[in-house]
Amino acid sequence: MSAGMAGIAGIAAVQARITELRTLVAPETVVATDAPTSTGASTSGVVAGGTSSASSFASALAAMGVDASSMASLSALTGTSSATSGSVVSATGTATGQGLVAAAEKYIGIPYVWGGETLSEGGLDCSGLVVRSMADIGVTGLPRVARDQMTIGTAVPSLAQALPGDLLVFQGGAHIAIYEGNGKMIDAPKPGKSVAIRDVYTEPTAIRRVLPQAATATSTASTELASALASATAQRTALDLMTQVAS
Repeated sequence: MSAGMAGIAGIAAVQARITELRTLVAPETVVATDAPTSTGASTSGVVAGGTSSASSFASALAAMGVDASSMASLSALTGTSSATSGSVVSATGTATGQGLVAAAEKYIGIPYVWGGETLSEGGLDCSGLVVRSMADIGVTGLPRVARDQMTIGTAVPSLAQALPGDLLVFQGGAHIAIYEGNGKMIDAPKPGKSVAIRDVYTEPTAIRRVLPQAATATSTASTELASALASATAQRTALDLMTQVAS
């Protein structure tokens, strides 16, 4: 093969690589629509084309070094519906541990009533306080009793690692409370008592994290998005330089 032919073949190979890179970094077209979910709520920002388009978009994100889970986190912060565990569903997608604590504190002073889940029943029991407070921030589908509530979310190894809004389970599931932070919890203790904030009196049987922390969720999503944008920018800059060399 002559030197001229070899040069042409080399240029063709470079151009083919440029075309391949353009395909990888080209932005996906996303159409904002409202589609019904299994709970009847609407989810915004659905990729047109169904499963195949979603797969293509995920592939494009991966090619740019973007973790698809970070985009899911960002969607949750902007109001997209999301499931926390099993059938537990956040209607707003913005529920946080701090929000759960604030919701529970509104019931301080409400009497303990066994089986109580609403104020119309005269009061709340321990698991009823959890269900009621979760519902107030848009989270539904929780099991009704403490023994079942101790299975939702993810496990937290110890009280030292607990965060506000985590669920504290005692006596193998006989009692449940909402962690306030700094060794405090809010609960409906027992007959004759009322909903109150008090010290965590013993090491819990289980600690379950159902909701994210507001500050952590925002910080993580922002950091990952910034990293993704930086990666995409770097790849486009490299593509421009290769284009200039080829031309």
